[in-house]
Amino acid sequence: MAFLAVVVLTFAGLITGGGTASAANLLLNPGFEAGSTSGWSCAAGTAVTTPAYSGGYAVSVTPGSTIGKCAQTVSVKPSTTYAVSAWVNGNPVYLGVTGGPSTWTAATSYTQLSLSFTTSATQTTAEVYVHGWYGSGTFYADDISLDGPGGGTPGAPPSPGNPAVGTVTNSSIALSWGASAGTVTGYRVYEGGNVVATVTGTSATISGLTACTSHNYSVAAYNSAGESPKSAEAGATTTGCVDTGLPKHALIGYLHASFANGSGYTRMADVPAAWDIVNLAFGEPTSVTSGDIRFTRCPVAECPTVESDADFIAAIRAKQAQGKKVLISIGGQNGQVQLTTTAARDAFVSSVSAIIDRYGLNGLDIDFEGHSLYLNSGDNDFRNPTTPVIVNLISALKTLKAKYGAGFVLTMAPETFFVQTGYQYYGGLGGADNRTGSYLPVIHAMRDALTVLHVQDYNSGPVMGLDNQYHFMGGADFHIAMTDMIKAGFTVSSTGFRFPGLREDQIAFGLPAAVSAGNGHTAPAAVHSALNCLVKNSGCGSYSLRGGASPALRGLMTWSINWDRYYGWEFQNAHEPFLNALP
Repeated sequence: MAFLAVVVLTFAGLITGGGTASAANLLLNPGFEAGSTSGWSCAAGTAVTTPAYSGGYAVSVTPGSTIGKCAQTVSVKPSTTYAVSAWVNGNPVYLGVTGGPSTWTAATSYTQLSLSFTTSATQTTAEVYVHGWYGSGTFYADDISLDGPGGGTPGAPPSPGNPAVGTVTNSSIALSWGASAGTVTGYRVYEGGNVVATVTGTSATISGLTACTSHNYSVAAYNSAGESPKSAEAGATTTGCVDTGLPKHALIGYLHASFANGSGYTRMADVPAAWDIVNLAFGEPTSVTSGDIRFTRCPVAECPTVESDADFIAAIRAKQAQGKKVLISIGGQNGQVQLTTTAARDAFVSSVSAIIDRYGLNGLDIDFEGHSLYLNSGDNDFRNPTTPVIVNLISALKTLKAKYGAGFVLTMAPETFFVQTGYQYYGGLGGADNRTGSYLPVIHAMRDALTVLHVQDYNSGPVMGLDNQYHFMGGADFHIAMTDMIKAGFTVSSTGFRFPGLREDQIAFGLPAAVSAGNGHTAPAAVHSALNCLVKNSGCGSYSLRGGASPALRGLMTWSINWDRYYGWEFQNAHEPFLNALP
């Protein structure tokens, strides 16, 4: 948690400019994963398995009497800036836009080329290409990207109005939208890339849904010429959610229960009633890959005032009688947990269950840091992960949720590196660290069982937000931008897949309790400014919320209750009354 060394991230910025494009790859078959050059006009090009930059395929082209051009034309919007990139290998290889800029390299291994261009006031299509040179030998290209908003097909209708959510039940969500201004045959309602309804009017009810599940929908109009660009998304959650017993806005903190730290030991009975969730830090594995988690209470030699097990358990019961939740937190800085095998997964379930049962806890907090989570090469779809440490963790959490039932409280405390950085980089894509964004598949798989996600908005380097600008910890702006990403959702790097936002009641943000607790301490007034922006869409400064106001935002998390006590409860005293006063 807050005693981690700061991880400083330096990333290349996304393109900004007039009519800035949001990140969404417009190219078909951009990584040639169809096993062919489908979607491309490719002279002498074939899809090959070796050498591929990522995934299973790349394109191989051997220019002879031609330059070996592979090109694709897509619809774009006028007066809009786009970013183009490709991973290439060969001597030489060119990347460019017909009628626009180009760049090239001579490389004996995969190297990324990138450029940007702005469409003219009347431009509706753009051709992106890669090519080699006459008789210069074979080149390879992979993961070609044209990032920006689609412009629709010539003759197709313009986008309809953005959908609005109507009646919501346990199993259905009603939508309505403004009509497209063009000639329209009908409308398609999308959830992600899947069509879930096709209608001729401007409303639809999506039925057959599961209770307490979140959904995000966009709408496109179509006619015989083609389909319009999709509208913006509208999100809703079906009713039927189990009441967790938490207040609307909660204060969440970590209690050093297995060590003293510089802040000293705090007995469970001495934790004030202001704290709604108390995470016991930490349960740690017997070895990195064992999956066998042990929770050892702080020894007397380190914590002279430590209470007996009987008093500790009695204090937990007293908290629960007040409606508070007490969880075991797994991981932390030193507790590296890699569930590389199904045996480790099963040991995790068994040992965590034993801790929960011994102390009568309400649930589990996942605070995996360091190298606990990562993505293997080619594991680029967060919706269908294949890396064992990810797959086995998801399986273990689902088993624990099923065992303890609907009232089981599940929280997560990832660092920004493992979540929001996935907007720019995911796993090893783009030459990034293979841990970037690696919490996303876990969050997504558990989204309907997740009680609270409280990302650590501290010990972080600068992170790019949905405005394609870098944000820096320590002020209101960082908390606003990082939290808005979780509410609004975002396209995951160059994968083309969109991470849907969470329900607002599932979202909190984390910060250090005091200046000694971690890098990124934020003054109370700035925290309150961030909360006012996120909850009321008021006083947001220069940032515009993409996910809108979140009146049910769950609250604040801190590292830690012990540090707050050390500093005279300044975090609790500043923020608990403010949370309680929010609408």
